[in-house]
Amino acid sequence: MLDRIALLLLIIGGINWGLIGIFQFDLVAFIFGGQAAIISRIIYVLVGISAIWCISLFFREQELLEAQA
Repeated sequence: MLDRIALLLLIIGGINWGLIGIFQFDLVAFIFGGQAAIISRIIYVLVGISAIWCISLFFREQELLEAQA
């Protein structure tokens, strides 16, 4: 379940970065009152933590395949 939450947050972050890159529009900041707003900062931190968490997915997938062999 934690993997799915982390993946969802990464998708949100990726869409937000795509909007920033293409349109110079920060959706998270727009919805929650600017980049300095506490809720926006919490979301940015959660997306960052999710990215770090998802690094482990690269190694876990290989471990699962080796265990099945």
